[in-house]
Amino acid sequence: MELTEQEEFVTAYTKVLVSAWTDQEYAGRLESDPAQALAEHGLTVPEGAEVVVTRVIPEDSSGGGVEVAVGKWEAGKISGTFVLSVPATPQVDLSELSEDDLLSISGGWSISHCCCTPCCCCA
Repeated sequence: MELTEQEEFVTAYTKVLVSAWTDQEYAGRLESDPAQALAEHGLTVPEGAEVVVTRVIPEDSSGGGVEVAVGKWEAGKISGTFVLSVPATPQVDLSELSEDDLLSISGGWSISHCCCTPCCCCA
C-alpha cells in the first residue's frame, strides 16, 4: 500500500471508529451491512468480498495499532476477506485525582534551582 493510500485508509478507518463509538445507528449498520457502512466513510470492498468486523478485542491482545489494521486490510485484497477491528467504545475514567495523585504529576516551582541573580527568591 502506497503512503497516500495508507493515509486515506487511516483517515477512513478513524471515521469508522468515531462513528461506531458515537452513533448507535451507524454501529448497527456496521453489524448488519458492514460493506455498506464502511463505504459510507470511503472504505470500499470489491463486489462479493466478505467483510468481518471484530467488535470484541481479546484482553490479552495488544490490539496492534494502525499498522495491524492496514496489514489486515491489505491481506483482504488478496484473500477476499476484509477484517477490520472496531472495538467497543473506550471507557474514560472520570474519577477525580487525589491530592497525592496531583502532587505526583504536578510541576511546580523550586528555589533549589536559583540562577544566582539578586532577587527576592534567593535572599
